Amino acid sequence: MREELLAIIEKNSRIDLKELAVILGVEEIDVVNELAALEAEGIIGGYHTMINWEKTSIDKVTALIEVRVTPQRGQGFDSIAERIYKYPEVRSVYLISGGYDLMVILEGKTLREVSSFVSDKLSTLDTVLSTATHFILKKYKDHGTIFGKKKDDEREMITP
Repeated sequence: MREELLAIIEKNSRIDLKELAVILGVEEIDVVNELAALEAEGIIGGYHTMINWEKTSIDKVTALIEVRVTPQRGQGFDSIAERIYKYPEVRSVYLISGGYDLMVILEGKTLREVSSFVSDKLSTLDTVLSTATHFILKKYKDHGTIFGKKKDDEREMITP
């Protein structure tokens, strides 16, 4: 039940508990107890809402920052990752393979605000060797949700 429950709520965290119980073929109390256990174990770390910011009047810029760092003895990348993720602008931090060590996803109101964060705060950390900034210009799909689906042409085709 656990794997199936996680797969369902990952796609729709707002699903009704009664509906979830029916889908899983268990009692609603079993679903409630399993969700509580998953939260207590840290398997479920939170519930999030997917927002298409382009459809709002709110200015929001998202950037992917590749960061090359010097790992600290005995702590590896954990210490510098923690310093970075404590900034409120930072949405996510990942340890990655390849030419860079960390991928930092951050948000700001303008390109200038994001650029300023990278140059004034991120690049100045003592273990940061270099950064590469990539601004997200348009989202096509995020967390399994497709943005801006093309509408089917409902016009009737006329042939001569």
